[in-house]
Order: sequence, then C-alpha cells, then structure tokens
Amino acid sequence: MEIGVRLKEAREAKNISLESLQESTKIQKRYLMAIEEGNMKILPGKFYARAFIKEYANAVGLDPDELLEEYKEEVPKTEEQEEVQYTRMQRTRKSGNTEKSSSHSSILPTIITVILVIGILFAAWYFIKQSMGNDESNAPSEEEDIIITNPENSQENASGNEDNESNEDESTTDDADQEETNEQEQEENQPEPSFSVVEEGTGSTPVSTVALDNAGDEITATLEATSDTWLLVESEDGETFFEEGMFTSDQSPLEIDLSGKERIFFKIGNASNLTITINGVEMEYPVDANAKVRQDIWLEINQETE
Repeated sequence: MEIGVRLKEAREAKNISLESLQESTKIQKRYLMAIEEGNMKILPGKFYARAFIKEYANAVGLDPDELLEEYKEEVPKTEEQEEVQYTRMQRTRKSGNTEKSSSHSSILPTIITVILVIGILFAAWYFIKQSMGNDESNAPSEEEDIIITNPENSQENASGNEDNESNEDESTTDDADQEETNEQEQEENQPEPSFSVVEEGTGSTPVSTVALDNAGDEITATLEATSDTWLLVESEDGETFFEEGMFTSDQSPLEIDLSGKERIFFKIGNASNLTITINGVEMEYPVDANAKVRQDIWLEINQETE
C-alpha cells in the first residue's frame, strides 16, 4: 500500500473532507490531493513533501514519524546544508558605511561653496557698515558735544554693551549644549529591545510565545531568507503583512512596519532558513530550528520601558 493511499483511507475513516483538512492543516487542497495520488513532484520541494505528509498524518490521527519510517523509500529525502546567515544589522552597517563615505564625498564641494558665499556676504556687509558709520560721524548732531566732551563715558557704555552681548551669547550656547547633553543622556539611558520566551511550544508543530520588551513606538521587523521557506505573517486583529505562501531569498530583506500592534503571528515552514530581526535585534527561535523546522510563533510586543 502506498503512503498516499494509507493517508486517504485514514482521512475517509474519520469522515474528514479535503476542504476541512485544508482548513486545519493550512495546506492547499491541490497539495493534499497530490499526496494522496502519490504525485510528489507537484509539491514545492523535498522538504515540503515531508512536512506536508507530517501535517496530514497528525490531522488524521496517524503517527507521522512511524509513517515516514514505514514508507521511507517512497518519501523524498532531504539533505542538510550548512549556510552562512547574515543578520540585518551586519548588512545595515556595511550599507551605512558605504553610504556615509559616498555622502561625505558628494557634500564636501557644496560645503566649500556655501562657506565662500557666506564669506563674501559678510565682507560686503562689513564694508557697508563701515561706510555708513563714517557718514554718520561726519554729520553734525546735537549729541556731538557730549560725545566729544565725554569720550570716556562713551567708551565705557560701548564696553558694557559688548560685555552684555558676550554674556548673552555664552548663555545661549550653554543652554544649547545642556539640551544636547540631556538628549544624549536620555538616548544612552533608553534600554535596548530584548526578547524573552513566554511559552515554548511542543509536539511536531510547536506553537510558542515570545515577548519583545522595550520595543518603543516605532517597530520594524526585517525578514531575511537564505533559501525558500513557507511563511505567513499576520496580526491578532486580522491584518495580513505577508500572505501565506513561499518566501524566497530574492524577496529578502523584507521590512514590515509593526508599529501600534500588540500580537503578531508568524507561521514558518523552514525556520532554519529564515532570520527575523526587530529594531536591530535578532529573535532567537524558542525551539531549535534544526530540530523543528516548522514552527508557529506568537510575538507579544511591549512598548513600555522596564
């Protein structure tokens, strides 16, 4: 008896329709029919053939491990591959350094031009002011006798005004420096986002819960795949960020704005090939991704600082 026939008989014995099975396993009906007919070539790949068969077996009450062992010659085999995964922070830093270097090179001529223009305007203003001052000093006025007969008072007043202006400038500079220092201290004291495992899932398809603390107001998740993986990302209130289907390395990196959300559901078909980074911090899988390649994870977002 073939494995597809065995699964179909178990399904019919429990009076489960293909539509109901599709709903419970989240596997498309055409893939379920292909398994029953033994047409494994239709499935996305060797890994998904084994994963879909396990899901089917669980749904109809069969032991998936015993079933795969019994029909091991019929079920496609997978090979483990060692792949180097890069986190989003590594790519971002590399990209950021390149952009900064290029930006500095392109901005330098502009800065020099602006400085020259400011220098020319300042020189023109200075000469105009000097010319106006000479004209006013040559014109007769009622205060001319006072200025001439009391030069010391005039000098003292001028000196006092300069001191006042200097003190005001220093006070303004000190206030600006203090404000900048306060902002820097607040940024340094702001705790970084961190993950913690609330509940570690069990079984052939573990469903785990992970908490993200100190998330802040703006939350960005970055998903990177080194190979094809099955993926679904949606919020508890029903908003879908990535509709269930294949997520490839060509689509990476995928950035998702999760700001304002409290609970996010990730359904991952090949966890070892997918890296999830939120606000620059990589989320570790609660269950070993190599041991349980299919994982369902609820992410609880806590924006408040501990």
